[in-house]
Amino acid sequence: MAPKTCALCKTTRAMLKRPKTGQQICKECFFYVFETEVHNTIIESKLFQRGDRVAIGASGGKDSTVLAYVMKTLNERYDYGLDLFLLSIDEGITGYRDDSLETVKRNQEQYDMPLKILSYDELYGWTMDAIVAEVGRKNNCTFCGVFRRQALDRGAAMLNVDHIVTGHNADDIAETVLMNIMRGDIARLGRCTLICTQGEDTIRRSKPFKYTYEKEIVMYAYFKKLDYFSTECIYSPDAYRGHARTFLKDLEAARPSAIIDIIHSGEAFEVSEEVKATQKLQQTCKRCGYMSSNELCKACTLLEGLERGMASSGITERARKRLEAEGPTPDNLRTIPFFKPPSGNPTVAIEVPS
Repeated sequence: MAPKTCALCKTTRAMLKRPKTGQQICKECFFYVFETEVHNTIIESKLFQRGDRVAIGASGGKDSTVLAYVMKTLNERYDYGLDLFLLSIDEGITGYRDDSLETVKRNQEQYDMPLKILSYDELYGWTMDAIVAEVGRKNNCTFCGVFRRQALDRGAAMLNVDHIVTGHNADDIAETVLMNIMRGDIARLGRCTLICTQGEDTIRRSKPFKYTYEKEIVMYAYFKKLDYFSTECIYSPDAYRGHARTFLKDLEAARPSAIIDIIHSGEAFEVSEEVKATQKLQQTCKRCGYMSSNELCKACTLLEGLERGMASSGITERARKRLEAEGPTPDNLRTIPFFKPPSGNPTVAIEVPS
């Protein structure tokens, strides 16, 4: 059988089959359509403005490494006029994050971008290794997710950036839609498919890979020979997201368009007024100043639970109310920096409970 020619350029031998469309195309055409689709997502969603300072959430994994490479490529090709930075969060996971950060440091040199690394230890006084030793592996992803989101906002404010971009891809977003449905968390459905959300104060957070399949990101990294770290987090195998991921992979095997179909379904969900009425208004955490829907933000609640030996129940509403009622004790107050965006003071030290 004669080799097939590329379905797009009609001249070069096809080297791969796109998981997203089923087209058989050559490498160069794949690179072009991959990058062009991301560019179209950025332009159609009006993610950036010329002169924006943009922090790329960099973990060293395939998604963030490809995102950094593509953002640099598109910024130069289409003259976006962006200042790009790499922002990494060190959760303190021995044998995983310390190794992946070495990849990020190499990416810093390869892509010629400034790099900022911020650790849980310096922000919260806890590493994920210490948290897992305290709480076990059942709820550790909850702690990490809450702390990581806040750490990214604080790191972005330190870099004085306008925007954070993350490597969340179409598979990740479809999984989140499924998780919210399976947990009955309907109120989150209106937000989880948004390509751009507002972070702390004026810092925006967006997902340029919203419609990009994970398999194609892997193929892009492989054929471009990008330097990335491929080991999964040692604490994540028991995460609830894994059930949604397995289900999604089964759906994709039967129907490749299932991923995009689920995202479009999530976008089409309209939250009723009754559900909206139960959502709490945003306010400011009374202890650390971070945005929160309660008097204490979730990070402060979790930290209080850790210090008071309530870690296993620290994520519950009852535990939060108890902590608010008791208030901070002299022994559990410490000072951590809270970094305001450029409109405010660059560094404000405040007293918060550990």
